[in-house]
Amino acid sequence: MVQTGGPSIMHYFSDSLKRVGRQSLACLVIAIMSFNLQAADDGYQDPNNWPRYHRLDNGWRFSPLKQINNSNVGNLKVAWIHQVGDIAMGLQATPIVIDGVIYYVGPNNNVFAVDGKTGETIWHYQPELDPIVNEVFYTNATRGVTVGHGNVYLGTLDGRFVAIDQVSGKEKWSTQVVPDQRECFGCLFSSPPQLAGDILYGGTTGGDQAQAGKIFAVNALTGEKAWTFETLLVNSKESWPGDSGRVGGGGAWMPGQYDADTDTIYIGTSNAAPDFYGKGREGDNKWAASYLAIEGKTGKLKSAHQEIPNDMYDYDSAYEGIFFKHNGKDLIAHLNKSGFVFVYEKGSLKLHNVWKFSKHVNWVDKIDPKTGKLIGRVNPKEGEEITICPYLLGARSWNHGAYNPETGLWYNNAQEACNTVTPAPTDPESLSSVAALTLGVSAIAAVAPPGDEASARLDARDPVTGEIRWSIPYKLPGYGAVMTTAGGLVFNGDAYGYVHAYDAETGKELWKFNTGSGIRAGIVSYAHKGKQYILVPSGWGSLAPGFAASAFPGINELPGGASLIAFTIE
Repeated sequence: MVQTGGPSIMHYFSDSLKRVGRQSLACLVIAIMSFNLQAADDGYQDPNNWPRYHRLDNGWRFSPLKQINNSNVGNLKVAWIHQVGDIAMGLQATPIVIDGVIYYVGPNNNVFAVDGKTGETIWHYQPELDPIVNEVFYTNATRGVTVGHGNVYLGTLDGRFVAIDQVSGKEKWSTQVVPDQRECFGCLFSSPPQLAGDILYGGTTGGDQAQAGKIFAVNALTGEKAWTFETLLVNSKESWPGDSGRVGGGGAWMPGQYDADTDTIYIGTSNAAPDFYGKGREGDNKWAASYLAIEGKTGKLKSAHQEIPNDMYDYDSAYEGIFFKHNGKDLIAHLNKSGFVFVYEKGSLKLHNVWKFSKHVNWVDKIDPKTGKLIGRVNPKEGEEITICPYLLGARSWNHGAYNPETGLWYNNAQEACNTVTPAPTDPESLSSVAALTLGVSAIAAVAPPGDEASARLDARDPVTGEIRWSIPYKLPGYGAVMTTAGGLVFNGDAYGYVHAYDAETGKELWKFNTGSGIRAGIVSYAHKGKQYILVPSGWGSLAPGFAASAFPGINELPGGASLIAFTIE
């Protein structure tokens, strides 16, 4: 492991306290208490920080800051640049920002604490990784860290949860939660584990591999194992005939979201495996391709909805949900790869609506908006080539959307592409490589939709109905996460490396800047010492461009990189 010097984080903490007198501090405490009583989850609390993966667990990626707004965003200038030093798979993380200190992770589990004013490295940590990380399929990349309880938490490429001291950057504890990476074909943590009170939890990669998905949880203070949730009903012969569930996929590979009021973790699972070959697993394959509500303390299932029963299209449901109120109801809007958005009643996960996100959908005629029944479903057949729309990267990749409570709009990147697939059996017992996938195909390729060109766009939509307020065409798909602010802005990065600022109401472009490499990570905003910053992780990478290239020529030839760029207005 490595720790490098720089000013102590305690310097930033003590400096803040010195500026607050005793009387002011008392008033501040009362104000915070009143604020928390008034609205525990209204999206506006803790405005200066970006303390969680989506800023808050509501999934909005909304910053309440508005010093930078639609009248002055054109004056944004680079404040500083922090170089990672390793560009393998680019930069895919969403930074965490607390009290002017930025915590983020680069390729190969390189974790940094950075001064939010100057970009100076405060500390750097890298775990000693098991050599198996050089053999796995989902190599190099990590989507972030989590901060809490005085720790920076990392899910590693060799299947561990690690707690790093938030101040010193020194390792506190490390727990091997994946028992045997060879047995699960290199399943690992590509996303940051999340906090549910004193529980730290997270799922591994594994929808495309011969293993059964699991969500692991440990005590966030000690690292002691707490519970393990098996995402598949492997013992249900109705869901998984024979031993098919033992290698049925279903990994929960993206971050979950925690509702503290009800002690509920909301998290999605990936596709069933083999991805495109359903013979031998003719049941509904619960709970692959599903959205789950799990009790945080115990890991017990509270409610669930399977979005794609007997999934044979590689349509993960692992993406984030956005929590919001509509006509007095608490709702969750949840997009999956299939080209549809499922709108749930929060808690019960009873369907409120289902609407079509993608223009090109041919695997099903429609989905009943009240029951979720798939109507007019088309199943791939062994040995017969079929064109399936959307393709396996989804109508949107894993890069997240953003919801603005002031416009009521949900902003998402979208892509229109399909894949030709020839289903074929895959024998899990014959797989020898740790990186082996169980796609269940003899041939697969990304293609343009029949009778149309492959296309991409940024949409602003009503999350309940899917009605489009505005849409901006992109030449190549945007694979970075969107961010929106109370300043009436939407920020989005593109594959060429430009970060764009749009008017949140109209979609008018107000500013752009070329970062030098494509955006695959999460843009965030924070304030430090009275100044607002826009923080852009730049660095093209991940496995997605390689597959998309045959539908979007040139996407795989874009330059790599890995740098963190802060913008502000002087």
